[in-house]
Amino acid sequence: MTMPEQDMPTGGRFRAREHRFPVRVYFEDTDLSGIVYHANYLRYMERARSDMLRLADIDQRAAFEAGEGAYAVRAFDLRYRAPARLDDILLVVSRLTKVRAAAVNIHHTVMRDDEILVTGEVEVAFVAPSGRPRRQPTSWLDAFEPLIWKGN
Repeated sequence: MTMPEQDMPTGGRFRAREHRFPVRVYFEDTDLSGIVYHANYLRYMERARSDMLRLADIDQRAAFEAGEGAYAVRAFDLRYRAPARLDDILLVVSRLTKVRAAAVNIHHTVMRDDEILVTGEVEVAFVAPSGRPRRQPTSWLDAFEPLIWKGN
């Protein structure tokens, strides 16, 4: 059975070279003070990044299952500016900022309306099943090329 399009989860969308991924804050995302627990911003960014790659035709699951490798987070830098709260509608904007043979850098901005709440810069390395860095598939590098952020 194939699921109808309207029942499929959102994968966000590209607008030019930006991937835009909406997120709603649920009760489980908050702490006792009623604001989003800091680690949950990493989850939002990870979901946005995964869907951005999927929309760019990067099949991470197929690469992993074929024994080629997978992405591993090498570095992550987060900057908090303002809290999000229960029922807020957030937007995670993701931009590819650098692509190298075995790694990709992605900048994430979590926003509520026009207010920036959190920014994050992640570097993911493509690693073989042994854990050693290895060159990403050429088709991935080709898919990334038109998506690299050239703005400021």
